[in-house]
Amino acid sequence: MIKQVQDLERKINSLIWHLASSGVVLLMLGILIVWTDFMLRLVVGMIVIVISYAFFVLAYRLWHLKGIINKYLKF
Repeated sequence: MIKQVQDLERKINSLIWHLASSGVVLLMLGILIVWTDFMLRLVVGMIVIVISYAFFVLAYRLWHLKGIINKYLKF
């Protein structure tokens, strides 16, 4: 049971780090918005790409976490 909890904790920590790093990237892009019109267009496009990537990674990690939970708890 301890191994299952450690696996779950590792996946949750990985998810937290990913969301935090995505937040830092979005914060840097938000700062870049203030400077020029070209940067505004570039940053808006990058924000859409980063949010899309974050959703895909979040979906994959939740799917993987669901597999771990199903493997150990057999719902």
